[in-house]
Amino acid sequence: MAAEIDPRQFRNVLGQFCTGITVITTFDGDQAAPIGFACQSFAALSLEPPLVLFCPTKASRSWAAIEKTGRFCVNVLAEEQRELCARFGSREPDKFAGVTWHASDLELPLLDDALATVECKVDSVVDGGDHYIVIGRVQALTESTTSGRPLLFYRGQYTAIEPDKTTPAPWRADLEHFLTTTTLDTWL
Repeated sequence: MAAEIDPRQFRNVLGQFCTGITVITTFDGDQAAPIGFACQSFAALSLEPPLVLFCPTKASRSWAAIEKTGRFCVNVLAEEQRELCARFGSREPDKFAGVTWHASDLELPLLDDALATVECKVDSVVDGGDHYIVIGRVQALTESTTSGRPLLFYRGQYTAIEPDKTTPAPWRADLEHFLTTTTLDTWL
């Protein structure tokens, strides 16, 4: 029989894993007001088809709006967007008050100055304990023209890192071939 896991120790141990921080956004069901929340549980899932995932709590009001509209945008935050992250991680009822953003061509709220945005439609939802695992099919991508650093979360604190340009990650030839011979049209 497995020992019971202490929730505090679980958080502390998983805090050793550095995560990027995103803000997941959508519009409410009437397409009138933008809604969003800070999210660390975001990841790429598949290249073909292009899929991503994030994990909202089951009680999330933002998730309820995403579930209703079936669409969302992942906004990858930059190091200097700590206050924005804190705002979207709060219980503030109007998280967009004073925030600069614009609606995309796909009619999703995109945060200005995000390092990247990934616009998706909900593909599937899986039960994940006290969270849902939401799989999104990528519809559009943008990346910042600036070279900002990502906002990261590590050991309960915000942090950032500058990539070491002298030691790039190895690139796989099979992946390079796939990326240069496959177009987004073949994914959709």
